[in-house]
Amino acid sequence: MSTTAANDVTFDTEVLQSDIPVLVDFWAEWCGPCKQIAPTLEEISVEFQGRLKVVKVDIEESMNTPGSLGVRGIPALFMFKDGQVVSTKTGALPASALRSWVVETLEMDGIEAA
Repeated sequence: MSTTAANDVTFDTEVLQSDIPVLVDFWAEWCGPCKQIAPTLEEISVEFQGRLKVVKVDIEESMNTPGSLGVRGIPALFMFKDGQVVSTKTGALPASALRSWVVETLEMDGIEAA
């Protein structure tokens, strides 16, 4: 499984109604740091398949959702569980820090991350 694209129309279905936690990456094509973390997000999507869904929302195509969540800079990473934001990070994190954040957030919610 790889990352899933979502937009203002599909956000509720893909993220808020998901049965498993969702990491949402708000990004844009022109954003260098967004491109920098994209391969790590793909790896996380594969590594945590069935335990975590990774969804990418292009802020140029979908402006309502990031605006409603207060996204002010990208990349903006939001972790959702049961339709609620449980953790956020802004900016390009090194791969190890990004993975650690995912593991810590999942374990905080009682999900086996390893």
